[in-house]
Amino acid sequence: MTSRGTTGRPARAASAAVDTLPGVGAQLAARLADAGLCTLQDLWFHLPLRYEDRTRLVPVRALCHGQPAQVEGRVTQVEQGFRGRPQLRVALADAEGDVLTLRFFHFRRAQAVRFRVGCRLRVFGEPRLGLLGPEMVHPSYRLLAEAEAAPVADRLDPVYPAVAGVGPRVLARIIGAALDRLDAEAELELVPPDWFPVAAGWSLRAALLHVHRPPPDADLAALALRQHPAQLRLVVEELLAHHLSLRCQRVSLQQQGAPALARRGALSARLRAALPFALTAAQHRVLEEIEADLARPRPMLRLLQGDVGSGKTIVAALAALRAVENGQQVALVAPTEILAEQHLQSLRGWLEPLGVRVGWLAGKVTGKARRAVLDALAAGELEVVVGTHALMQEGVRFARLALCIVDEQHRFGVHQRLALRDKGGAAGVPHQLVMTATPIPRTLAMTAYADLDVSRIDELPPGRKPVRTVVVSSGRRLEVMDRIREACARGAQAYWVCTLIEDSEDVQAQAAESTLVELQKALHGLRLGLVHGRMPPAEKAAVMQGFKQGGIQVLVATTVIEVGVDVPNASLMVIENAERLGLAQLHQLRGRVGRGAAESTCVLLYQPPLSPLARQRLQTLRETQDGFVIAERDLALRGPGEVLGTRQTGLAQFRLADLERDAALLEQVAALGERVMAGLPQAVEPLIRRWIGQAVRYAEV
Repeated sequence: MTSRGTTGRPARAASAAVDTLPGVGAQLAARLADAGLCTLQDLWFHLPLRYEDRTRLVPVRALCHGQPAQVEGRVTQVEQGFRGRPQLRVALADAEGDVLTLRFFHFRRAQAVRFRVGCRLRVFGEPRLGLLGPEMVHPSYRLLAEAEAAPVADRLDPVYPAVAGVGPRVLARIIGAALDRLDAEAELELVPPDWFPVAAGWSLRAALLHVHRPPPDADLAALALRQHPAQLRLVVEELLAHHLSLRCQRVSLQQQGAPALARRGALSARLRAALPFALTAAQHRVLEEIEADLARPRPMLRLLQGDVGSGKTIVAALAALRAVENGQQVALVAPTEILAEQHLQSLRGWLEPLGVRVGWLAGKVTGKARRAVLDALAAGELEVVVGTHALMQEGVRFARLALCIVDEQHRFGVHQRLALRDKGGAAGVPHQLVMTATPIPRTLAMTAYADLDVSRIDELPPGRKPVRTVVVSSGRRLEVMDRIREACARGAQAYWVCTLIEDSEDVQAQAAESTLVELQKALHGLRLGLVHGRMPPAEKAAVMQGFKQGGIQVLVATTVIEVGVDVPNASLMVIENAERLGLAQLHQLRGRVGRGAAESTCVLLYQPPLSPLARQRLQTLRETQDGFVIAERDLALRGPGEVLGTRQTGLAQFRLADLERDAALLEQVAALGERVMAGLPQAVEPLIRRWIGQAVRYAEV
């Protein structure tokens, strides 16, 4: 299908194949196709990563550290050294006699002999300050003939994302040839230019030409920061395409049938009556939203956000009972076995007394036990199953799966979550409830979770005491250890969290294993345990069970205990090298304490000196325990890549946009998405295809 413009006429040059360009044969076209570059439009939107400024020559004395520049001069010395590792050093003197050292660590003999004392050389690279003055490591270079008049470039040189098997010069030439045919493209605009106020006056064609071929008078600073109006025109359209792709996924899914879970049975009432606590108003509100979705004959797609300890799991359990009361099955998926086992224990404790069977399926469930669970699911004999990504595998079949609950969605790829939609069988597409204890800032939710409705549990259960948070230099480790000894003598338990498993010479961080040895000596007489992600699952589960039952007083752990671990008696946590972790992760870890009646403390142990960014993070933890406030500050300090997780496939693969830098545009993008869906539905599919290309699109079901 060829893309169409707003007039509805098929585009011409946009859909032309790359092999219509001069010099592009079958082999080169195949390599381009492997990178998703099949048409001229694909080449137009293969946008530069950055620019190299070869429009001027810079004297050696004017070079700035880290700022790429072009220098011309004569070779005054050539030296090869092989002590340690091979190295080629070339001294280059400019017209004023100032010397720049060129260093090559990877070179061929034929390359080295071309550098002769007295020859003219033009180099481009990133200068740095070396022992002998300014130097460049592996610059690009060109040997000049003695009488050659070599003009400088008349515009910035774009640097494109690499394509395997295609050299950068060849790629630039091909894109240039494609751009020469952009002039004839009359139907490029899919959305009227005046719908993009952030780039008023910029047509899409003008923006593309400016970005690929910046004129000599271009605003170099704005281009470097990707804040030029021409770039913003493209950024907004790219964000719009990703937003629409998720919206299309939602529309497509909701056009399919789902089991309407309208019947309300006695199980939910019996569970509520048996609980030793009352639901909060926020839990009641969220549960009403979920049950209203479940009663409809179209799939629920809902994100449930709740801070650490806000009671998301009981809401999920009550939602699961609604499915069971309607004769359907439920799957709850968590990213780690520790978290999944916590859910398993909670659901078994709540549901099995009601006669509901709860199964377990994870990687360590093998042989006859695994086959028994699979057979029970396929026969409909097992109403609820809890597990890890093993539940998403092809061999897992359900008789009538009606509800999928996915915890900590940001730790899964989007495709993994969507894989569950095929498990519903004849019952239709299952309802989906996505839970996270990492609150997502509103602007990010509009982009990253545009396919989901959002519910928030924004209050904690009564009786939850705030955790006292203190920031302590690593120089006071012995004092902290004394505090642990005193707390354990009073019957408390403690976590000591490390950020590495093994010692490293490069990073000043205490490893969990060496810390365990250190604490065993310092806390002689106390019972210590160790848990980290590389331990066998059975051994890890045994240690966690020992800690939960009180047999282990101090648990030395990596951040594997970040989510899902619930030990009410643990009232003290030490987080080593806290300056190395992000706000959200620190908040998650802190949420492991403060779950019982005792006053709880979280000690943030840091290695001085603190950077300004680390100081801001630790200060924020001291000031607030509101996860939604922390999420907004985390976005400002660390950026969306960390908040969402790198596995948010489809959001990580931007060509020009950047969620952190362009966060201020997200509300505009969401509003623009509404306008396009309502007023220009014919533009949606071409926009998605233009920016997401041959990648898997969420609109496909």
